[in-house]
Amino acid sequence: MTFLAVVDGDAGGWHVDRDALSDAIRVRWAEVAIESSHRSEVRSLIWEFDTDNGPGEAYLHEDGTCLYMDASEEDAIWLAIAFRRLTPMHLDLVFCDGGYSFDVRLPTGTTEAELVALVNAVG
Repeated sequence: MTFLAVVDGDAGGWHVDRDALSDAIRVRWAEVAIESSHRSEVRSLIWEFDTDNGPGEAYLHEDGTCLYMDASEEDAIWLAIAFRRLTPMHLDLVFCDGGYSFDVRLPTGTTEAELVALVNAVG
């Protein structure tokens, strides 16, 4: 399933630090494969990893304000929290699925358990 963590509104020129996000992903999945060749607007940087829930992939929009995740919900929630930690507090971040059957605000400091509860409350 595809999920997104995306800045809602004008990011004011901010974009995620790609190296910091790669480092965060490596903490969880040491064997992550990183593809840095620009494939498209949506796939400017790609991380591929194997998890307890199966293979996963995350890819960054070229503007650095949207992380797409083809992964289990559990892994996508972890990735969304990691992305939030690298996003300035004043920016609104939304976590949703690719079909937009739910979308929730992801405030700074949200834990994985809190995000699961938010998703379950609207899903």
